[in-house]
Amino acid sequence: MRRKPALTAADRVFDRPRRAFTVEEANRALVLVRRIVQDVVRVYAELMDLRARREELASTAGAGDQLERMRAAIDVRIDHVNRLQDELTEIGCAPKDFETGLVDFPAVHDGRAVMLCWRLGEECVTHWHEVDAGFSGRRPIEPGFGA
Repeated sequence: MRRKPALTAADRVFDRPRRAFTVEEANRALVLVRRIVQDVVRVYAELMDLRARREELASTAGAGDQLERMRAAIDVRIDHVNRLQDELTEIGCAPKDFETGLVDFPAVHDGRAVMLCWRLGEECVTHWHEVDAGFSGRRPIEPGFGA
């Protein structure tokens, strides 16, 4: 049996039936994406706080019931974050950082797969990066991008 060739990073971006966004489409999607990302950041912060408190409590004698309640609360937050992540994926974007609210939108620029990059607090999508570059490789979107 012949082995399937390994996927490149660009292939992995589009390995599911996701669309490529234009800058305008990504900005229109922000109406919904922004609300979801606000929820992700809030629920993720709650989750991290609960985990830290659970770690502190774990060494306390007789805290079994309280630890069990915390585990249940943590599970609820994990499920909530997963559902929110699924909503973002369904829209076609890729959540990258739950603390800062970083989201990438698959796009095409000069015939290659790239990512439009947006972070909670930014008014609109104004940056992009190569698929493998991530946030540190962000570049401003110039006029005619993706044309």
